[in-house]
Amino acid sequence: MFARPFFSSVSPYTLSGPANSLQQLRQDFDRLFEGAWQATDEYPAVNLWNNGEGALAVAELPGFAPGDIEVSVVQNVLTLRGERQGPEPKEGETYHRRERWHGKFTRSLALPFEVDSTKVEARFKNGVLSIALPRAEAHRPQKIAIHTN
Repeated sequence: MFARPFFSSVSPYTLSGPANSLQQLRQDFDRLFEGAWQATDEYPAVNLWNNGEGALAVAELPGFAPGDIEVSVVQNVLTLRGERQGPEPKEGETYHRRERWHGKFTRSLALPFEVDSTKVEARFKNGVLSIALPRAEAHRPQKIAIHTN
């Protein structure tokens, strides 16, 4: 199989008019950034923000109960585990289509700093899990006093 060159080997910019050149340039840039901002295939989808004080992780877990989810933090790794039971068809019923995910999951995310695990708070509302992850005191930015003498 031959690798497709990223940019065309024969420059379309010199062989055609300005409109075609711009179209080709746009297509090249689209291929360059293809997939760069796509959502992950991992489950559950998690957004993670951080600042000097800590981080906030938000995961979408529709159809879960709080007791179905386990949250743990070890040093700088946040781990989410859970299981969602799928509905079983009643007697005489068979599935025509079954697309909703069910089963076990484990998702681990490396955090950019160590967390004070004694102060982690998790809230679950309307299928959304929010986890406040405070930075460990030893890993907080320290303000350094400047002396003049």
